[in-house]
Amino acid sequence: MIERPIHLELAHRIEFTRNLFSPENSVLADVLARSEDDLPHRVIAFVDGGVVGGNQNLLRDISSWFSARDGELELVESPIVLPGGESCKNDWSLVPEIWRSISHNSIDRHSFVMAVGGGAFLDLVGFAASTAHRGVRMIRIPTTSLSQGDGGVGVKNGVNFFGKKNWVGTFAVPYAVINDFSFLQSLDQSSRRAGIIEAIKVAMVRSRDFYEKIEQCSAQLKDLEDDVLERVIRRSAEEHVDHIATSGDPYELGSARPLDYGHWVAHKLEQISAFRIGHGEAVAIGMAVDLIYSRRIGLMSPEDCERALSLIEAVGFDIYDSDLHRIEEGRSVILHGLEEFREHLGGKLTITFVPEIGRKVELNEMDEDEILASIDELKGRVEAAVS
Repeated sequence: MIERPIHLELAHRIEFTRNLFSPENSVLADVLARSEDDLPHRVIAFVDGGVVGGNQNLLRDISSWFSARDGELELVESPIVLPGGESCKNDWSLVPEIWRSISHNSIDRHSFVMAVGGGAFLDLVGFAASTAHRGVRMIRIPTTSLSQGDGGVGVKNGVNFFGKKNWVGTFAVPYAVINDFSFLQSLDQSSRRAGIIEAIKVAMVRSRDFYEKIEQCSAQLKDLEDDVLERVIRRSAEEHVDHIATSGDPYELGSARPLDYGHWVAHKLEQISAFRIGHGEAVAIGMAVDLIYSRRIGLMSPEDCERALSLIEAVGFDIYDSDLHRIEEGRSVILHGLEEFREHLGGKLTITFVPEIGRKVELNEMDEDEILASIDELKGRVEAAVS
């Protein structure tokens, strides 16, 4: 046997700005200038159709921004608009469509694929870019609070297959991520709020200090005040990137997924609701189930459990949905999420729990009766609050 270690050092860059494609903004040009290629930098741009709908001048602004830098930067064709939202990850035909555009424009490993959109759209384009030529350099421009604070700053790409979330995908560190806070202004309230739950999640897993800062500004977050929301998203992005860079498992070769706290319920809930429930709302409910479960089995104190549930509600999230109680063929549908999560992890069930705010542990089994009792308790809590 011949065995050699292979070490590869990659830089994970997250930029923050506003009005990225205004004529005087040089952030994107500075990012591309880091490349040592001697030739003009060639870029192909894919834009989420939903983002275009809320930003009527976006396509013109992108084209104008590149035209002003002719000779230095080349946009190989007008920005290509594709469907966004979770449904785009269910449409496999979009993957070869992106590949065809990359091939037709002779985009190679010294060129750049730029994607402007929400987290699902970035997953889709990122998967296509990471598999074309075994990986074309990718610039992500997340446009939602969820993607700017969590999914868009990660290293995972994927599309749904066999009815399972992210079943086909890759790990690839993007060349750069640019968070343009001005995109948040065009979002509806639900979409602006969604990123807050991932900030609470990462704070509960990693940082009591961050958690307490979120508590202190919970009223402003519920009102979606711009400065406070942007500050929380920036810190959330930092915590997520720090975990990816320092956990020792950026490509998730092990079974633990600390950043998926609350997600085993969330992923299944999104699926069985036919994505009526968005990812942020599903994570809030998933965290609530796991919080009550933690308290019921004696892992978390009643005080910390109530404190966390109250914060989730205080920033504007519901913590229960009737689909949690859906039964098919005599069995709770949500429990199927455990088996799918185990399969996703590679065969060994490893669920992250929080015994106290800012600290995590991993459990390798869950009591199904206690899960169902936790869901019943959650329903009772919500009904009591409105009665």
